[in-house]
Amino acid sequence: FKTVPHMASSSTPAVSSPIAAMVVSSSTTSSLPRIGLGMAALGRPGYINLDRTTIFGDKDSRDVNVMQTRANTVMDSLFSSSTSKSTMPWLDCARSYGLSEQFVGEYLRSNDIAPSDVYVSSKWGYTYVADWKVELNAGAPHEVKDHSVENFLKQVKETSAHIGEYVNLYQVHSATFESGILSDARVHEALHTCRKENGWKIGLSVSSTSQDELIREAMKITVEDGDKLFDSVQCTYNILEQKPYNALVEAKEANMDIIIKEGLANGRSLRHPKLVQVAEKMGCKPDELALGCILAQPFQPRVLSGAVTTEQLESNLGAMDIAERLKTEGDLLKEVMDGCVMDSETYWKDRSALAWN
Repeated sequence: FKTVPHMASSSTPAVSSPIAAMVVSSSTTSSLPRIGLGMAALGRPGYINLDRTTIFGDKDSRDVNVMQTRANTVMDSLFSSSTSKSTMPWLDCARSYGLSEQFVGEYLRSNDIAPSDVYVSSKWGYTYVADWKVELNAGAPHEVKDHSVENFLKQVKETSAHIGEYVNLYQVHSATFESGILSDARVHEALHTCRKENGWKIGLSVSSTSQDELIREAMKITVEDGDKLFDSVQCTYNILEQKPYNALVEAKEANMDIIIKEGLANGRSLRHPKLVQVAEKMGCKPDELALGCILAQPFQPRVLSGAVTTEQLESNLGAMDIAERLKTEGDLLKEVMDGCVMDSETYWKDRSALAWN
């Protein structure tokens, strides 16, 4: 992050409410949180979600102070909602999500949040290189992948400095066959050592049309005493991209924690006429239905919201109630899933064409 303007803790924007007084003790939480706040779209000025300019304004109006203040506001809403619903607040970061770990760490500490009162996951494997810019020259990357053991050891130290005492789950960011992560015994041993020394669960996230193959391969990896290396998988699955379904069922049967990212397909699913039609029939919002369709799946996933406003987050959290309705109204669930599914190759081709904005 040498080229990114960091903020000293003394200049951290003040949060708007005394969150520490509202936190629900972990002793009242019987299971892991089902919906969390992903920081991919809040920890940096640019991302590929649709219509960011409508929400954030032009690309020159998103300095670090502005983005951190917005992140704090949405985190306030998450903690308030978690308190009212007696659930554990969950935040998901990554080394490549701009300053997401710094934002989360400063927020939790400034509000005196105990590590036992929040669930935090993060990822290593990509380095943010966009220099706090929304748009780069054609072909220039916003993040660079490196799944070497050397990069893991570097990035785990950075994560520890920002949010170390809060981390519950540390994930390989976007594992692929090409990156070598699935066959590198040195990295596997380093991850296992991290789990033993820090008490963190170890997971991986996957992307591309090969998500199902990657999940199955990851499930085979063992470390000393035959223990499975990966405790969880974070996968793209939504009403448009459904190819990983069988692999996710298998992973759940193997006791892996299933986390779903991009549940709204970066905003694309909200434009599908079938989703809009069924949402009107059910009297709910399209985002509630889209995420509810995921939460109602038999592999019992946890789902990340990509909300960047309090209104979006509150609406996304309504998916829990919709999921319960869908479990008893299976015909509606089937209508949405069958009516919206895309070919996986086409889905990922369209995603790769999304512009950073």
